[in-house]
Amino acid sequence: MKKQVVYTDRAPAPVGPYNQAIWGGDTLYISGQIGIDPQTDELVTGDVLREVNQVMNNLKAILAEAGLTLNRVVKTTIYITDLSRFTEVNEIYGSYFGESAPARDCIEVSRLPKNAHIKIAMVAVKDD
Repeated sequence: MKKQVVYTDRAPAPVGPYNQAIWGGDTLYISGQIGIDPQTDELVTGDVLREVNQVMNNLKAILAEAGLTLNRVVKTTIYITDLSRFTEVNEIYGSYFGESAPARDCIEVSRLPKNAHIKIAMVAVKDD
């Protein structure tokens, strides 16, 4: 199986020894994204809901670079610093998927990079 890096400047550049995404065969593994605006390289501030939208836009940009859309996502992992905000986060997250929601884990964590409130990783697959 060949490993191939996926990169777009429409999502934040990696800040460590990792890539935005990696193709492993027909499966795309997208590294966890936080709400960094790729235009300013700064975390969007003010509200966890603004962060969720930015995270999802970052993920969509990486998927697009790989030639995929959200309907090809089979698994997500959500890391959130305050699980009491889950209902609000879930509403926005769900609006991106509609009826084609993937499998998901949601984990409360004590802290995320840049003091973000949310981080989401994805796994997607190619069309048959």
